[in-house]
Amino acid sequence: MPELPEVETVKRGLAPAMEGARIARLELRRGDLRFPFPDAFADRVSGRTIVGLGRRAKYLLVDLDDGNTLISHLGMSGSFRVEEGGASATPGEFHHARAKDEKHDHVVFHLEGSGGPRRVVYNDPRRFGFMNMVGRADLAGHPFFRDLGPEPTGNELGAAYLAERFRDKAQPLKSALLDQKNIAGLGNIYVCEALWRSHLSPIRAAGTLVTPGGRPKAQLSLLVAAIRNVIADAIAAGGSSLRDHIQTDGSLGYFQHSFSVYDREGQACRTPGCSGTVARIVQAGRSTFYCATCQK
Repeated sequence: MPELPEVETVKRGLAPAMEGARIARLELRRGDLRFPFPDAFADRVSGRTIVGLGRRAKYLLVDLDDGNTLISHLGMSGSFRVEEGGASATPGEFHHARAKDEKHDHVVFHLEGSGGPRRVVYNDPRRFGFMNMVGRADLAGHPFFRDLGPEPTGNELGAAYLAERFRDKAQPLKSALLDQKNIAGLGNIYVCEALWRSHLSPIRAAGTLVTPGGRPKAQLSLLVAAIRNVIADAIAAGGSSLRDHIQTDGSLGYFQHSFSVYDREGQACRTPGCSGTVARIVQAGRSTFYCATCQK
């Protein structure tokens, strides 16, 4: 499942081609993805101008000039590519060939703009992604978003905020961080990496990072900084590109080459001076990677 840095990378890759462009036609090559498309979806989107692209958690947001926002989720295997002048955008340093089978090209945005006509194609072999549309003014109250916590890189996320959420919680720290009501868009990979950077065990109780009086301990401040830094590093690297996730220009991200703990079971811990070995455990059905020697 693409995580927040991957979706942010997709947004940035699409922005030059989509922002300011007019959707001459929205072509739907099937009636649904994970869910059916909204009623009259193609008719409502065709002819509209894209005024901006955004992201909330793991959702891509396409703002239209009529006040509506198109919501896209990539699911497990969804991806976009930009086609212009009969060819896809130039692949980057890490190239992954695109599928040629058009049966997986389910949605095509035919765009017009100052740079000439182009196509943005949504491809999804497994069809776990989806698209929806809602009025921009109603976005915060939509079921997808109304219970989401703050963004992991936003100003609302701080040690005091997490202390309020974690106070007296016996819930394992990793599970608390994955709870989208606490932090929006933070996924399994980057929680493992942030916990390693802050030397905190994923199995310790979240409430142990809060004083009896409800104030954040120093370790919680370190965790917030680690979350911000690992997300920023991953975005700069273009995401992790696990399995079949690729960027909009056909290139792979490369943050996975910088993993310190994720997917490194049995390997030496990279903390300087630590003699520990990375272990893998399962929490709530998901793999957790950590070093029991230096993460307490």
